[in-house]
Amino acid sequence: MRLVAVNIDGVLLNDSFGPVIRRLVESRGGTYGPELEQALLSQSQMVAARAAAEVLGGSAEELLAAYFEERERYVAEHPVRVLPGAQELLERLRGLGVSTVCYGGLERKHFDRYLGHLAGLFDAPGYVCTNDFRPGIREIAEDVFGLRLDQVAFIDDVARVAEAARDLGVAFIGHPSDYEDGFQRPLMERAGARHVVRSLGEIDEELLRRVDAEAATGRSWAGRGV
Repeated sequence: MRLVAVNIDGVLLNDSFGPVIRRLVESRGGTYGPELEQALLSQSQMVAARAAAEVLGGSAEELLAAYFEERERYVAEHPVRVLPGAQELLERLRGLGVSTVCYGGLERKHFDRYLGHLAGLFDAPGYVCTNDFRPGIREIAEDVFGLRLDQVAFIDDVARVAEAARDLGVAFIGHPSDYEDGFQRPLMERAGARHVVRSLGEIDEELLRRVDAEAATGRSWAGRGV
């Protein structure tokens, strides 16, 4: 394993997406369930907005603007913070000699604002904005780092990324948000993710070496490998 790509919101930072999406949906009379959550998370902004518009009505542009207004209100009440164990995980990866990069759907300034003090624990480019190519597994591995898919692992909080990793045979560790009304944990388990943790501390050296060994033999997902 040459690279571990770590999602920003929901893994290194607290989840400020799921709760906001639910607020927006329910404020407009919609019903928030696992299918809708799956359709909206880890999508490009306009794709998610169009999917929401099909359910809620209105234009995608108006809903996207409303989403970011709602998010501003939410983070004023629930400030964005680095999750417990985030720095230790990054230091653990650094100690194992594996390259590390952060990725997410927001612009680079989001990373700089909240994780800039930890920038030295990431390898160049440090952060990859995936809004234009969600979920970004192949693009990060091959285009940004020039690696094969069996040389990378992804840590993410969204089941859609788990499904994409499964389809590509890429190593995956799930860290679903602790948002109590979210559906990502059961959706990850349904996708067949082998490793789904409840805290970053669970992603210890033993687990990382196990994930590495599985990737080396093509066994990151059931039914693959030797």
